[in-house]
Amino acid sequence: MRKRTNPPLPTRSLQHARDLRQVSTDLERRLWFHLRAGRLRGLKFRRQHPVPPYIVDFCCVAAKLVIELDGSQHGPEADRIRTRFLERSGYRVLRFWDNEVLKDLDAVLEVIGATASQRTLTPTPLPAGEGLTSEER
Repeated sequence: MRKRTNPPLPTRSLQHARDLRQVSTDLERRLWFHLRAGRLRGLKFRRQHPVPPYIVDFCCVAAKLVIELDGSQHGPEADRIRTRFLERSGYRVLRFWDNEVLKDLDAVLEVIGATASQRTLTPTPLPAGEGLTSEER
């Protein structure tokens, strides 16, 4: 049996995410076709994924990447607050307008793939004996 690494989500969030998956927009379904089953660079995406208190359109947990499709359903201030929260939670957030997915899906997929492939660089510590000692600082 697989060990759960994250605490379970509230039942209400899970059910709401499941409901949203059933009523996806045409553009969400179109993008999902290209993101699902590792079709984009072997990355695993989830759709309508809970990141409490929000449910994001698409999420690649391994790359800590959230993709949101914006139409007329949200206001700019709500989107800013949501993006700020997700970024503080460690996610990179990509937002695309619905018409971008409609008119230039290949460019959208390229941006998603390139962003997901970028790794945040962590400095490698110097080997012992190299660099300044605490007394020299």
